[in-house]
Amino acid sequence: NALEAIETYAYRIRKYIGAYAANLIKVDAIVFTGGVGQYGVRMRERICSRLENVGIHINKDLNKSVGGTPGIISKPYSPVSILVIPTNEELQIALDTYELIATPV
Repeated sequence: NALEAIETYAYRIRKYIGAYAANLIKVDAIVFTGGVGQYGVRMRERICSRLENVGIHINKDLNKSVGGTPGIISKPYSPVSILVIPTNEELQIALDTYELIATPV
């Protein structure tokens, strides 16, 4: 069932965030990027909704307002910043390719 798959996806991401948080001295930020990270308003909310105990507090209004633009979607008092950062994979591939072919062998 599709809803179960979505919940499992969010659960697994939360599990990894929690595991990393347990092994780090401090978590500065959680960054959402790529297709789902950039545009998945509900998925970002699902992922962050159960991470308050590790200092991750999402601002639901900011989360809805960022769209595909860069932004901070954490609550002002959140010890961990939650960021949405757009990617431009095609540009990065072009830049890397140019660097490779422009460098003399």
